[in-house]
Amino acid sequence: MRLSRTVTFDSCLISGLLSGTSMRRQVMRKRSVALFLLLAAVMPLQLAAAPQHKHVTREQIIELEQQWRVAELNANIPAMDKLLSDDYLGILGTGEVVTKAQQLDHMRSREMVITSLDISDIKVKLIGQIAIVNSLAQLEGSINGHSMNGSFRYTRVYQRLPGGTWKITSFEATRIVSGKRFAEMPAATDKGDSPGPK
Repeated sequence: MRLSRTVTFDSCLISGLLSGTSMRRQVMRKRSVALFLLLAAVMPLQLAAAPQHKHVTREQIIELEQQWRVAELNANIPAMDKLLSDDYLGILGTGEVVTKAQQLDHMRSREMVITSLDISDIKVKLIGQIAIVNSLAQLEGSINGHSMNGSFRYTRVYQRLPGGTWKITSFEATRIVSGKRFAEMPAATDKGDSPGPK
C-alpha cells in the first residue's frame, strides 16, 4: 500500500525549496523588524531636536523684534523695508490700516514720530512657518502732531519665506484703556435688541 504525501513549495518566490511557511512572510517580518529598529533609533533624535529648534527660532524672532524697535525709533526706512513683507498690512493704534508702502511713507514724512518705545512681556507662538508675537509697549510719540503716549498691546505676525528669512506680514496695536477712561466710554448698544416700552 502506497501513501501519498503532499508537499508544498514556496509559491511566492518559486524557489523550489520545500517549505511549510511562505518565504514572503519571513521576508516581510524581517523588513518590519528592521523598520521598527530604524524608527526607534531616529525618533528620539527628532524629538530632542524639536525643542532646540523652537528655542533658536524664538531667539531669532526676539532679535527681529529688537531690530523693528530700533528701526521705528530711528525712522530707519531701509531697515524697516527689509523687515516688512511685500504684502504687509498693519493696523495702527489709531485704527488706520496701512500697507508696506504707506508705513514707509509715514516714516519718510515723519507724520508719525516715536521718541520712546519700551517693549516687555514678549510671548512668541510658533505654528509651522508662522510666528505670532504678543507684547506690551510703553510708547511716547505723536502722529500728525497729536500725542499718542500710552500703553499698547502689540500683535506682530512673522512668516518664514522659502529662503529661510522671516518677514513681518501683519501688525496690530491696541491701546490699553485705563479703568476710568473705560468707564467714560459709551457702551455699544444694538438698537434692534433694546427693549421697547411695554
